[in-house]
Amino acid sequence: MILNIAAYKFVTVDTPESLAAHLQGLAEAHALLGTVLVASEGLNLFLAGPDPGIEAFVDGLRADRRFADIVIKRSRSAAQPFAKLKIKVKAEIIRFRQPGTAPLAGRARALAPIELARWIAQGSDDQGRRLVLLDTRNRQEVVHGSFAGAMSLPIDRFTELPGAVLERRETLDGAAVVSFCTGGIRCEKAALWMEAEGITNVYQLDGGILAYFEQVGGYGYDGGCFVFDERVALDSELKPLASAQAAETID
Repeated sequence: MILNIAAYKFVTVDTPESLAAHLQGLAEAHALLGTVLVASEGLNLFLAGPDPGIEAFVDGLRADRRFADIVIKRSRSAAQPFAKLKIKVKAEIIRFRQPGTAPLAGRARALAPIELARWIAQGSDDQGRRLVLLDTRNRQEVVHGSFAGAMSLPIDRFTELPGAVLERRETLDGAAVVSFCTGGIRCEKAALWMEAEGITNVYQLDGGILAYFEQVGGYGYDGGCFVFDERVALDSELKPLASAQAAETID
């Protein structure tokens, strides 16, 4: 079995090129495949390989004090889900093009998966506000599954989210809005952007759908979660639902 990991962290990186080169050497040394994106705002990675190689990579990454506390999400696959190793330096670890949405000075309010499950069960937040689950992923991903009753957006790229949300602004007013995505990056940026736009009672699902599956399971969720490799989508037990060519971008 192959061990797959997904992880990200927003942190100031003064020399992204240097970090990218270091991580490429570390991944190559342990025969890992996947994608690593580095930017001045942090790191985003999806890697797969044998257990010893993955754990050695994680140990090497956490040896850098900036990533000592990075949260790693793990899952399994029968075969290597990536065709090659890609290490890239980008302007953002997920393209959004909205200034001030990298949470380097502070995060939007995070909602733990177990708390979201409780809110879903009671149909509101703890103040009795109606619950809006806002899917910040694109429609290619949403077709594989989402939270039951979630608000999805007619977008193909994350950069289109602001316009789509503003068109639905009235639906969000007065609600407890919980943004969510695959692993947490997009919903974290989206929550900060919504707060800046004056939308109140906004939360991000801490760790995204993958953390929810890991900690809660499939309660309140219909279908699977699209992932950016040849497994295509994972079920609530973090097992592959299909095998096909993965998307080439995580915009």
